[in-house]
Order: sequence, then structure tokens, then C-alpha cells
Amino acid sequence: MKKTLKIIAIGFTSLISLLIIIYLIFQIKWRLESSKNMSKLGPKAPIINVEGNSYRDLNKNRKLDIYEDKRNNIDDRVENLISQMTIEEKAGSMFITVIGIEEDGSISESPSISNFFSFLFPSSSNMLINLKMNHFNIMATHKKENMLKWYNQIQKIGERSRLGIPITIASDPRHGVTQSPFSSNTSFFSKWPSALGLGAIGDSTIVSEHANIVRQEYKAIGIKLALGPMADVSTEPRWIRVNGTFGEDANLNAKLTSAYIKGLQGDSIDNNSVASMVKHFPGSGPVDNGKDTHFPPGLQSYKGGNFEYHLIPFKAAFDAGVSSVMPYYSLPLGITNEDVGGSYNKDIITGLLRERFKFDGIICTDWKTITDVKFPFGIIFKPASAYGVETLNIKQRIEKKFSAGIDMIGGEILPIELAELIKSGRINEKRINQSIRRIMKQKFRLGLFDNPYLDDEGLKIFNNPLNIEKGIEAQKRSLVLLKNENKILPLNGNKKFHFYGFEDKFMANINQVPIDKADVIIAKLQSPKGRFKPKYILERLFGGGPLDFSSEELSKLIPLIKSKPTVVVINLERPAIITEISKAAKAVIADFNSDNNIIMDLIYGKFSPTGKLPLELPSSMESVEKQLEDIPFDSKDPLFKFGHGLTYD
Repeated sequence: MKKTLKIIAIGFTSLISLLIIIYLIFQIKWRLESSKNMSKLGPKAPIINVEGNSYRDLNKNRKLDIYEDKRNNIDDRVENLISQMTIEEKAGSMFITVIGIEEDGSISESPSISNFFSFLFPSSSNMLINLKMNHFNIMATHKKENMLKWYNQIQKIGERSRLGIPITIASDPRHGVTQSPFSSNTSFFSKWPSALGLGAIGDSTIVSEHANIVRQEYKAIGIKLALGPMADVSTEPRWIRVNGTFGEDANLNAKLTSAYIKGLQGDSIDNNSVASMVKHFPGSGPVDNGKDTHFPPGLQSYKGGNFEYHLIPFKAAFDAGVSSVMPYYSLPLGITNEDVGGSYNKDIITGLLRERFKFDGIICTDWKTITDVKFPFGIIFKPASAYGVETLNIKQRIEKKFSAGIDMIGGEILPIELAELIKSGRINEKRINQSIRRIMKQKFRLGLFDNPYLDDEGLKIFNNPLNIEKGIEAQKRSLVLLKNENKILPLNGNKKFHFYGFEDKFMANINQVPIDKADVIIAKLQSPKGRFKPKYILERLFGGGPLDFSSEELSKLIPLIKSKPTVVVINLERPAIITEISKAAKAVIADFNSDNNIIMDLIYGKFSPTGKLPLELPSSMESVEKQLEDIPFDSKDPLFKFGHGLTYD
């Protein structure tokens, strides 16, 4: 036995040693490739002085071109730039994907063992220099000084490209209180409730103020494109992305969507703006059986005939002047002439967006609609959301997207394939130029061509107490008091409490007593997500599944709640079914990702609750399954109706 264990140990050690050696060899290879890529860059842009003004000679030809001169009309600048761009430069400008950032603010050039997700992304220099890409979204969050350092380094690489095209940096929301596997929540940003929490407040002024603060804080570290808001209406309660919406009421969502966009962009886009990319047109809320369309089969139908209802917030976004739109993944059954996913669907892209709504901004697909996301050894992290076009190869999928009318492709790194399609004549270069006009016009309007660089003076915004306080105030206003039997709340601070379900970080500063000595139990619960069999890694991380608590969970929770007067705090990322829990509890509070200390202030009565439910809470899974995915407020006998919310008054 000892001999066998020794052999196994030697074999395991040898395998680990071999993997380390292979990794080190690849590190050498990656560094050599990085050095080779960087050597291809040209010089910095010289400064040209004309009539007392300074301009950057971006193409380094020692004269002031039309596109370099900020005195010229933007349309003229765009046309002049396009006339100088090669097919490869145009192709590179039509893709946006994730780019890595090292913790010290340096350019990410190789995967790291400490960050397994880094193996999903190629080197930054390859994308920037070889593939001539100039749009990226970031997920990393490091020290603010290092985020700024990285941003300026990326812009220096853009400046040293042949035409000096600046880099547009985008991000998903970063202002949440808590971290999750896919959040980019940033510690030095102000803290706000989820979009659903903003829906619980229902105040367009608060949402506009929030978006204006988002704009200020994004700009300070170089983010000039916000991937949001989500204008989707969450009429299907099982959908895992309900938390990213403003709720179930299309008209409320429209009001808040408009306010958010205006807060980001202002009345018109300029160098003080952050551009907004509203998503997911024409509405991802009514997904079939609640199955998120990141994953097959990706179907969406309108069984209640309520398609127009889901367009209401998008119409508000267009009226607000939104700069960009992201179509959904979904294949919309019975709505268009062809059963293909949203970004392949000409009726949606050209018919609805361009013709019906007269939208002339950028249409950018959702991420990974052409190729699978794979880890090393062929492990599929997420399959391509290529619904209805599964039989098409990569080039055919690209071709179909541009035929449908899109401008930019998200999450893909395929400039070589697009350039080959243009050169072969399968995609007309004049058609490509239509999209490049929109893409470059946004960069010019944002002021990136004139001066993309930032200094650390802008980092002072993160010390603004007013912004921090507004986020705290929004967290307070988002909390919804669902039940308060015999007005048990607010609680007397002299009572002894037992806390259940709270994070260790919060508990470190709490005086906890055992249940048998407690006067009141305060229980923190999360919305159920699980109890299904995922096929892909990302699907498991996303979660989903039934909205009710399992019998095993209830068998533990209900006796606990009944053992002493209990205040239940339920974090609502989806409309959880809490019928039995609510019946047993003395008080129930709906939380939309507020800080635990703020929740405790509500419980102690330091402020009175004012939030209203932005969606229904169903009473059973049976009622959920009988709902129609595209119809709002159609749950039979909901436990709590839309708009419900108590106060202490």
C-alpha cells in the first residue's frame, strides 16, 4: 500500500512539475511575442502648432489633416479618416471584446495561473497592434491609480498606431455593493442598489443623479461607454437577469431608462459624456420557460401577443438620444420572417431599429454570438449564441450579421476573417463604411481624437462625500417593507439578537447571542438559484432554476423562524417565492443589494421604509408556470403585488 501511494505521489508531483515547466516555456514565448508586437508601433504623434493652437499629428505626416483638426465639422473629420483607413483598420474597429488589466496597471500580455479566466483572452498587444482593434470592455478592478495608469498606457499604444485612432473603453455596471463572479463592482466607486432597487424607488430624478455620478466616476478612469441600461421588462420571473432590469412595468422602466441615459450622456454627447448602449432590443424579458438565452435553445416567443409592450422602454431610450443599441441573443419565434437570433435578424435590426424607429446610432451585438468560449483543452465555457444559424461557418455568420444591418460585433476577435470577406467582395466595403461612420463619429463626439489622456486630478471625484451619500440614500429608499405583523418593526436596540445568514465580514462587528437567549432572530436570505442541471460552466455560475426554496431548505428555515420572533431580509435578485417563510416570519424586508448596516438602520428605525415592489412576488411555482412570459402582473393570487410596500407611519 505504501509503495502504491509513493508511486501515486511521485506521479502527481511529476505531472505538476511538467505543467509548471510548460507554463514557464509559454511565458517566455508570450514575452517574445509581446516584444515583437510592440516593435511594430510607430512614434508618438508630434504636435503641430497652427494659429496659436496645438494639434496632434496622429498619422505622423507632418501636416494637419482634416480629421486631426478639431475646428472642422465632425462629419468631415470622419470622412477624411475613413478615406485613409485600410480594410484591416476598418475590420479591427468593428469588434469589441474583453481586455485584461494587470494588478499593477500594466498591459496584460499573458494568462496568469492566479486568474483562470485570463486564459480566455489573447494578449493585449496582439489585439491592439496586429488586429488593429480599438474598442474593449473591462471587467477587472484594481487600485484607482493603477486603473488610470493602464488606461493611459492603452491610449499611448493607440496613438502610436498608423492613424493614431484612440481606444474606447466600455464596462458593465460597477456600482453595486457586493461582489459576484461576474460583477465588476469597484471598491472606490460610490455604492448603489441594483437596477431593480432603483425600480423600487421609482424616482427618475434619483436615477438621473445616479447615472450622472456613474458618468463622473467612469470618466475618471477612462470608461467612455456604459454597457447599459437594461431596458428589458421582467415579465418572466424565472429569468436569471431580472436583477439587471428596473422591473415589470414597461412605463416605469421607460421613465427610468430615459433618465439613466440622459444622466450618462447629457442633452447631447460631447467630451463630458459617457455614451450609453441600451440593451437588449427588442426586450429579453419574456424568455421561454425563463431559460436565459445565453444558452441553447435560446428561444423567445410572445404567447400573450404582448410584443409591443416590451418596446415601450426602448422607444423612450431612442427619444432620449441613446448612442448605441445591443440586440438580444434570443431567437424570436413567430415575430419575424426568419427564425434566427436577434443580431442575425434583418427584421429586427433593419426593419425595427433602422426603419421603424429611425435609429442611426451604433448597433452592437451581444457577446459571443459567432464562436464558442473555450478554456484550454477544449472545455466549453459558453457556446456561441448562434441561434438559427448553427449550420453556418464563421465567415457566413459574420456575413449574415452585416447583411442584417449591425455595425459592431461584441465578444469576438475576428478582424482577419472580416477583412477577408471585404477583400473577396462578399461584404461590400461601402456597406462597411456606413458602420465605420457611426463608430468613428462616436469617438470624435466623445473627444477621444483630440485628447484621450487623463491625469490623476480626476481621481479626486472618488472622495466626493455628496456622491457617496447619494448612493447611501438610494440604498435606504430601495428597501421595501413587505410585512410588519403587530408593528414589530422598528426594533428596540436593547433587545438581544441572533443573526442568521449574514456574511462573516458583517458579523465581525455584531454582538451575537445564541438562539435560546435571543429576543429576536434576524435572518438574511438570498433568492433561490440552483436545483437544475447546467450543461456549461457559465450556466452554472449564472444560476437559475426554480424560484421557491427546496423542501430541505424550508425544513431548516421554518423551525428557525418559528423558534423566536423573526425578521426576514430577502435579497431579491429574482421574484422569490417566500409564501411559507413570510407566513412564519413577524416581518419581511425586500433588499436589492443594500449594505447590511443600512438594512440594520431600517430595522432599528433610524429611517422609515419607502420602497415599493417593482414586480410581483408569486405565491407558488404552480402560479409561475401558468403565467405567460410576455404578460406583466398575471400571476394568480400573488403573495405581494406590484407596488406593495409598507411604512412605519
